[in-house]
Amino acid sequence: MSNFFGIDHVQLAAPKGSEEKARLFFGEILGMREIPKPSHLVKRGGVWFQCGNHQLHIGIEDHFQASKKAHPAFRVKSLSKLKEILVKHHIRIREDQPLDGAIRFYVDDPFGNRIEFLERIE
Repeated sequence: MSNFFGIDHVQLAAPKGSEEKARLFFGEILGMREIPKPSHLVKRGGVWFQCGNHQLHIGIEDHFQASKKAHPAFRVKSLSKLKEILVKHHIRIREDQPLDGAIRFYVDDPFGNRIEFLERIE
């Protein structure tokens, strides 16, 4: 028997002082809603966002190094509209082979972390 219910949140790392860049990319460009961090964690820096039923936490890492392979994959509606928004903001799209039942592409967040966006084809 499994006691797992799913994923609560995903955390990506970012360099110190990068909260405004995170707000611009994840909040304004991608449209994720910022959510408050618990008061005892505010001093650590970073910013949290709501992403559907899950949360995305951008955590500050002192010796930051971007994640080039490991990555979150965000499931979206209307991948083509998202692509238009990203291109409009001069964000480089990296195409990849479709998965069975899905189309997808990758981008780098403002800190160089790899992010995948995919849309399931019904």
